[in-house]
Order: sequence, then C-alpha cells, then structure tokens
Amino acid sequence: MRIKHLCYALTVLLVLSCNEEPTSEELYSDKTVPEVSLFEESIDLDPGTQAYNWLKSMQHSNGLVESAYNTNFVSLYDNALAALAFMEMGDLSRAKNILDYFKAVQPSEFASSGGGFYQFRDTEGNNASRVWLGDNAWLLIALRHYKQVSGSQEYNDMITTLDSWIRTLQTEDGALSGGINEDGSEIPKVTEGILTAFTAVEGFDAFHQGILTFLQTHRWDTQQAILKTHSYEAPYAHAMDLHSLPAMIFKADASLFLDSADRFFTVQQHTVNQLTLGGFCFDEDLDVVWLEGTAQMALAYKYSGKTDAYEMAIGELEKSFVSKQDGSGLQGLPYTANHGTNFGATPLWDHADEKGAVSSTAWYLFAKSGFNPLQLSNPGAPDSFLVQ
Repeated sequence: MRIKHLCYALTVLLVLSCNEEPTSEELYSDKTVPEVSLFEESIDLDPGTQAYNWLKSMQHSNGLVESAYNTNFVSLYDNALAALAFMEMGDLSRAKNILDYFKAVQPSEFASSGGGFYQFRDTEGNNASRVWLGDNAWLLIALRHYKQVSGSQEYNDMITTLDSWIRTLQTEDGALSGGINEDGSEIPKVTEGILTAFTAVEGFDAFHQGILTFLQTHRWDTQQAILKTHSYEAPYAHAMDLHSLPAMIFKADASLFLDSADRFFTVQQHTVNQLTLGGFCFDEDLDVVWLEGTAQMALAYKYSGKTDAYEMAIGELEKSFVSKQDGSGLQGLPYTANHGTNFGATPLWDHADEKGAVSSTAWYLFAKSGFNPLQLSNPGAPDSFLVQ
C-alpha cells in the first residue's frame, strides 16, 4: 500500500468526516511519520535492544519485575509478560526467576486467596491484593510457553493447579467469574479475561465450547460484528483489546477484528517529547494513545500479514520511548503517550505517560520479533471465533 504524505490534522479531519470509515490499515497508511532521533547520539543501540535492556533492568533480585521505575508496584500480568519476553529473547534464567517466585508462594497464596494468585503486590512481595482471572490466565500462558521452549517439567503441578482453578470459575452460561476485589466484592465477567482464559487452558473441550457459546450469545454485537465488553453503554460498550486479542487467537477472523478497530484510532501529543503520534485508545472517548494496546495492534497486524499497517504502528511506537529516571540512559515505552482516562472515565495514574511501563515495552518486543504469546498448542481449538 502506497503511503500518502498527508499531515496529521488533515488525517484526523478525514477520519471524522468520512461517511465510510477506513480500515485501521488505511488509517496508518495515511500518516506521515516525521524523521526523528529516538535516542541521544551517545546511545548507539537499536530500539529493540534498548527496550530489552530497559526490561532487564526492572527485575529485582527476588525475580519480580517492577511495573515502572521506583513505584514499588508489581503486577502479576506484567510479570507474566516479562517472563514471555525473556523466553522470546532466549534468556530462560530470567524467566525462570519470575516463575520460581510464584511457585514458592503458591501454597500460601492459594490458601489465603481461595485460589488464584494475587494481582498486585509490592517489590518485596508484600501487601498482595485482588485476585483477577485475566492475570492468572496470563501466568498460565507463560508457564505453558516455558514448558514448551525449555522442555522442563518443573512447573507441571503449577500448570495443573492454575488450569483446574480457572475451570472452577465457569458459570452455567459458559462465562467465567472475574475473581474477587480487595473488598471482597466479585469482579464482573470481563470479556477480555474470558478470552485470555480460553487460550490459557489447554485443549478444546466443554469448558472452551462453553466460553465460545457465552461470547457468541451474550458478548457478540451482531449488528456491528464485534465483541462487546461487560459494560453495555457507549462509549464503553466496546474495547480496543477486543479487536487485537481475538485477532491473535482466531487467525481466520483476524481481518474481521482488525478492520473494525479504526473506531479507537486517535492522534495525540506525547507528554514527554512533545511529538505528535497516532495510535489506539482503550475505548471510544479517544483521549489517549494507549501504547500497550497500540503494540498489541502492531503484533496483530504482523501476525495477520498486514505489513504496511504493522510498519506504521511500529514507527509510531518508536517515537514514544522515554528515559529511565536513574541516569542510566535506558529507555522503555510508557503506558500511554499522554494523560487522560483509562478504560471508562477513570483517570490514569500520574506517571502513566511519563515512565516506561513493562506492559507496553513487552508488547513492543513481541511485535518487533513477531512473537504471538496467544498461540499455544491447543489441539481441536477452532481458528475462527464464529465456528458453531
């Protein structure tokens, strides 16, 4: 596809004024990416190496990876992503350090939580809180990938325990309970977490068929042919990651999901370097460029063969690096390019647009290498979401 040389302002006006919305690939093909220097001249590293060095620097001696520098905040999801990135880069020892931490705390943690690992904790592993299905499913994905790439049987019991616990969350309608908040309230049946668990739990049996039936019956917008969130009110009835993630799970339907993701495309100014860049928002309020989600879209484009859209997305991501605030010169991708709201109307945390984030940086590394963590060996699983 020929890249047209149009300015960002004209592109945004075109997107807003067209009666027929362009596809995400066409949105990116209408962008001119300014020539910019990613790093100061003293740092002679390609962006992928720079991002990986930043990620390595975030790992503590106990194996845990801090979500952002000097925050004393650790996420189960971020650690699963970091373990996957370490595996993809061939650094199994770093991945193992993460998995060993969770193996060591599993007996006590499952006993106190009623099953499942806690979603959040500090860098020492203390003050753990909230059990969320989605993060546990990502850890199971990391464990299964480790077994595949290493040939080790070391985490078999942990895999079985997590697999079994996730299966217990299934309700009569085929959905999965989201878990338990810190205050004891139940987390809703979140579409994104259910999708992740569909891939994480090995095989294809009644559990998986139940998930498909629930999603097709209760979370499929037949009019727009897209998945819905657990919130049914605009602008939060649809979410960007319900386009990127299913495109990586159900390859036969990748174009269906990706070509309808343009509704989340926005152009914003980067808080730190003031560059203008295009990317994808969490939802349709279009107030931020979500860099983790944009990296997911980049990988989904690459996985589905949409090369032009992939290259443009990567180019925008590589305009977004920020330096670690320790004088090392290492650079990672922040969670968002600018400040605004998270999914829904909840404001983002203060440093979301200023400090490198493990999630964005890990997904960027996946996109650079073409590694799709949502592709696991699940014999019998369909490659189309719409299979009956």
